[in-house]
Amino acid sequence: MPIGQVSVEESRMRTSGVAELDRVLGGGLVPGAAILLAGEPGVGKSTMLLEVAAQTARGRRRTLYLTGEESASQVRLRADRTGAVHDELYLAAETDLGALLSHIEEVRPELIVVDSVQTISASGVDGVPGGVSQVKEVAAALIRVAKTRNITTVLVGHVTKEGSIAGPRVLEHLVDVVLHFEGDRNSRFRMLRAVKNRFGPVDEVGCFELGPDGIEAVSDPTGLFVEHHAQQVPGTCVAVSMEGRRPLLAEVQALVAMTQSEKVRRTTSGVDSSRVAMVLAILQQHGGMKLSDRDVFVATVGGAKILEPATDLAVALALASSLHHRPPPAGLVAMGEIGLAGELRRVRDLPQRLAEAARLGFKYAVVPTKAAAGTRESMVDGLKVLEVPDIATTLQMLGFTGQTNTR
Repeated sequence: MPIGQVSVEESRMRTSGVAELDRVLGGGLVPGAAILLAGEPGVGKSTMLLEVAAQTARGRRRTLYLTGEESASQVRLRADRTGAVHDELYLAAETDLGALLSHIEEVRPELIVVDSVQTISASGVDGVPGGVSQVKEVAAALIRVAKTRNITTVLVGHVTKEGSIAGPRVLEHLVDVVLHFEGDRNSRFRMLRAVKNRFGPVDEVGCFELGPDGIEAVSDPTGLFVEHHAQQVPGTCVAVSMEGRRPLLAEVQALVAMTQSEKVRRTTSGVDSSRVAMVLAILQQHGGMKLSDRDVFVATVGGAKILEPATDLAVALALASSLHHRPPPAGLVAMGEIGLAGELRRVRDLPQRLAEAARLGFKYAVVPTKAAAGTRESMVDGLKVLEVPDIATTLQMLGFTGQTNTR
């Protein structure tokens, strides 16, 4: 039929009941969509999807949660703990594809959660569950049901040691949405990132916090990554990075100390080690700082991972602050990429970053200048913006020159 006569009502997005998930998906769950959720073991995939299933059931939409990794009683225990028990939420422990399809036929749900696709086996197909042929057949059958019956289907996938989705890459091409659930085992903070989305953006990030009572959406995660010191301490600087379309403030901490061995140490956590090495070389070459005989440790607060080049300037100022044993000015944030010639390069979405820093009460922001050279000052929402052309001018302006700490 002509495309203009095709009805779009059946594919209208419906909220999942979890605001951060809706943010990543572009508005909610699309009927008939096939979603693949991948993440490391223990990161909280099952806990989050059980919450999504419960919220969908509370909206008077029948939901079927199919588990192949746990027994039904084990899932019920977790549901009791997180408050996810509802009459419209159906539960089945099943590993056979034929039985799984029978459950779908009987329940007729609007949302299906399969945890996980690697545990389901199809009769008549060679290979063990989780193998290439089995995963392809199981995924194809489930997606076929989702499209023909207009059922939103969420498949949980395992990941390899390198962090990529296990199984054939064709699995990612079959589904409509691919989500990655990320998090550090030593932190309660989790991030949901879309790497493929046929119905919305792929540059949005959802933030969650995993606690004893389940998983909760975090609408303002900045406070988790900024330490509130009673007084200014050396070796710290706050960076503003972009996670998707959301500006996120994170504190960078650095420690520069005299080495106790013949070989210096370079240890990082939460930042790109190669960029830290580059910043060290730039500081020594263009900032007049002798760092080749010092141990260097750089880390972020709260397990945050800031890998974009826009955090170079904050790393450099934290290192300079520690080397001189002099704290940066109170209420200072820094953002800018440092080139090998020592120049500061502009970063994307600068107005959003400045607005977020101003909203959180910071007083000063050091950013790359728009002009070819020279230093300028301006005010943005009560935030004093200092535009500087290069790292040498920045260090001189903040007083990180002259005698260094000898401890």
